[in-house]
Amino acid sequence: MNERRGSGAPSGRQPILPGLFSSPKSRRLATPREQALETARARLVVIMALFALAWVVVGCRLSYLSLRGYPPEIQADNGGTDALADGPAQRADIIDRNGVVLATSLPTVSLCADAPNIPNPDEVAKQLLAILPGLDAKKLGDALHSGKHCAAVMRHLTPHQYYQVNALGVAGLQFLPDERRVYPAGSAAAHVLGYTDIDGNGIAGIEKSMNDRLTDDPEPLQLSIDLRVQTILRDRLLQAMNDFHAVGAAALVMNIKTGELLSLVSLPDFDPDHPGDATPDQLFNRATLGVYEMGSTFKIFNTALALDSGLVHIGDMFDVTKPPKIGSHPIHDFEKEHHPLNVAEIFAHSSNIGSAEMVERLGPQRQRAFFAQLGLTKRLSLEIPEVGAPLIASARDWTIPTMLAASFGHGIAVNAVQMAGAVATIVNNGIPVRPTLLKNEAPPDDDGADAVISPHTSAMIRALMRLVVTRGTARLADVPGYMIGGKTGTADKIGANHHYLNNARRSSLISIFPVQAPQYLIYVMLDDPKGDAKTDGFATGGWTAAPVVRDVVAQIGPLLDIAPLSEEAAATTERRIMRVLGDETVDGISVQESVHHATINPGKFE
Repeated sequence: MNERRGSGAPSGRQPILPGLFSSPKSRRLATPREQALETARARLVVIMALFALAWVVVGCRLSYLSLRGYPPEIQADNGGTDALADGPAQRADIIDRNGVVLATSLPTVSLCADAPNIPNPDEVAKQLLAILPGLDAKKLGDALHSGKHCAAVMRHLTPHQYYQVNALGVAGLQFLPDERRVYPAGSAAAHVLGYTDIDGNGIAGIEKSMNDRLTDDPEPLQLSIDLRVQTILRDRLLQAMNDFHAVGAAALVMNIKTGELLSLVSLPDFDPDHPGDATPDQLFNRATLGVYEMGSTFKIFNTALALDSGLVHIGDMFDVTKPPKIGSHPIHDFEKEHHPLNVAEIFAHSSNIGSAEMVERLGPQRQRAFFAQLGLTKRLSLEIPEVGAPLIASARDWTIPTMLAASFGHGIAVNAVQMAGAVATIVNNGIPVRPTLLKNEAPPDDDGADAVISPHTSAMIRALMRLVVTRGTARLADVPGYMIGGKTGTADKIGANHHYLNNARRSSLISIFPVQAPQYLIYVMLDDPKGDAKTDGFATGGWTAAPVVRDVVAQIGPLLDIAPLSEEAAATTERRIMRVLGDETVDGISVQESVHHATINPGKFE
């Protein structure tokens, strides 16, 4: 036993085997395997350190780019596309009066090519064309061979396009942050909003006129437009346009107290997301840029001026059986009257002869000065650039024939918003109303401007407008309980030779509600409507525009917190409205047999 124990290793010690149980202090790499493992460990540590350093560098670089923009070589070689180099502009939203988004900018990515680092430009071009077939093959090839570090390839890629291009794995293809202007409401308010170019610069509408505001101030721009009212009016107007085969139409809803336009519609319209697809006719704003002879709606101004002057009284009688002449052309009424009419009858029956005879007592200069007070002689100030200037004779050329024609809307052309502002002023106790597309719930400061007519005259005009709906040419506009007042107008269109066309017209109705305390004004115009069997072939304002007003009031009244009156309350209110005209005046007015239009030779007006 002792010999066996003594012949081995000393007692209490492990055998010393190379590389295993040796002391750490005296450890040596005794085999080639151990040496290889130790070398691998050292290299791994170095590689990990390099990776960590690389991540730090990349992180710092990204932080620098996010704060300072893209490097100079990209900014210099971006092919003139500044938006690619500068990144998104963060254009402010446009919202309606209730905060609904009408225009906003969404983040997108744009594709550019670092041409010197494209390994095989021709092959890459084929791959890109397969994913982005809308690209121009020649322009793409030029970009990939340009030698620029950021040659623009395509703006605003969709997420799917971005994924496909990224999946190509081409290192020289770079994605840059961008933004795209979008319009969630589609065509609903196209002519109000306008649109931008690909770089987000305003080209038309609010986008153009408020471009600096939208670019410099990130807060949303709030309009007076109510998208609910806008949608209701547009849909009903489009229906009427289609029903009567009109070539166009325009309409608006305005707050009489504040001048805020809750709705402004021009048809045909366009998709502001794709304005390049629109025709010139679709881009044309019939509500503001187009100026038209308004026909008998101008009798509102003529009658207001006559009554307010004190030279004409509501019960004055005028002989309408003998038509005066404008030059060699006699003035006619569509339905010839066989007895004299008072002022209320002239207005309710829309007599051109009576209107002309009334204004003869006033004189040309008084009439034109009144039009100037109403803002009808100069270009309207509105928050969009598409505003047409009125076509009106100068004060020097405002002769008696001009005066007679203008008394029923002939010889002067204005736009729809201008017309609405003037009528709102008349029914607003003569206090000037300035139309606006910006939200302003408080009545604007009138800068001390004097009322253009007295409150008494204003009350008479409101009563006369009510008579047009209850007994005159706008009976199809009536909605029980809502006390609508209005005035129809139908004017023949002027052809290329400056002569009136025989069977082409613009039919309209301008209305207010509720008459006893006017809050809202609605204007509807149809461009060249055609009569049908339901209208006995007629296409005047009383047949075509009046039903649009009726249906719109019925829908928007509750939205605007205006409740209809009960039958009893409506009857009481009716009597109170008419009191200003006098019982004898009102009782003597017969119900108009038709809603046709009256004529002048040449030209037809209602």
